[in-house]
Amino acid sequence: MVNKYYDATKAHHTRFGFRDPEAVAHQLQDLQRWRAERKKLALPPPPQNGYAQFIQDWWQPVDLSGNQDAIWWLGHASLLLRLAGKYILIDPVLSPRASPVNFYGPIRKTPPPIKVKQLPPIDLVLISHNHYDHLDRDTIRELTHQQREVIFIVPLGLKRWFRGYPAKRVIELDWWQSYQIDAMTIHATTAKHWSMRTPWDRNQSLWCGWVIHHPALRFYFTGDSSYSERLAEVGSRLGPFDFAALPIGAYAPRWFMREQHMDPQQAVRLYQQLNQPKVIPIHWGVFELADEALDEPPQELARALNDAGLLQHQFQPIKIGSHVNI
Repeated sequence: MVNKYYDATKAHHTRFGFRDPEAVAHQLQDLQRWRAERKKLALPPPPQNGYAQFIQDWWQPVDLSGNQDAIWWLGHASLLLRLAGKYILIDPVLSPRASPVNFYGPIRKTPPPIKVKQLPPIDLVLISHNHYDHLDRDTIRELTHQQREVIFIVPLGLKRWFRGYPAKRVIELDWWQSYQIDAMTIHATTAKHWSMRTPWDRNQSLWCGWVIHHPALRFYFTGDSSYSERLAEVGSRLGPFDFAALPIGAYAPRWFMREQHMDPQQAVRLYQQLNQPKVIPIHWGVFELADEALDEPPQELARALNDAGLLQHQFQPIKIGSHVNI
């Protein structure tokens, strides 16, 4: 399929889709090797004290009472922001599976902390890319049927996916483009990743991170990204940030996952490069997408912070469903 967005001056554009300028592509045998090793070693292991205890330790239902500006972590990479009376959803995934079908694929190990019907009136939904653990068909279907006025902001090439849903308005952005609504500006930022929902649409739509600028908040959501020095450039161009959401999970084994997701050590490095904003660790605690246990990322994060000599820091894991005030 010819890329109608093609711009020869941009390294991440190609005539037939998009690319990551730094990407090192895996071969089919790499995927087969990983799956074989995963099966042989019975990975991932369960949390140290079992799934029920993990949920008790790391989950709570969302409480939307009050009117204080805040950021709620809804699990995995899903976030809800309340900012100056507006509500913004990022990568909402509230279904039982991150999969194209309801009988196979990664299943939730922790329940959603809120149901779609319990959400407040949403003004904006930001989608970073089309992978099933970030763009959830059932959540989007239910949300667009219940709230017809929602505006979606997505990377280039993803607007056509929304044609089957009653979405009033879908806005596409390329890296470093922005959209303004009242006092808020949404910036699409570079990310090191890829896109695919079927075997036939690999990299036909772009992937990105998001920066929200508002007089009350500067917020950075990296999206689903492996580590790259380009992420530090986001801070140079659009920071400093008050808050950031940085991924710390789905990183094992590194020989296979390093091109797709950053590990806690890399997240800490990025935290330092961003001048240490307040951070909500994301991309962990819900789906077993890689070989580490659900409870390993916060443990590894603590080690990474200690190894970096950061005894005083603002990089603290929070419970799924809990929030931080802005």
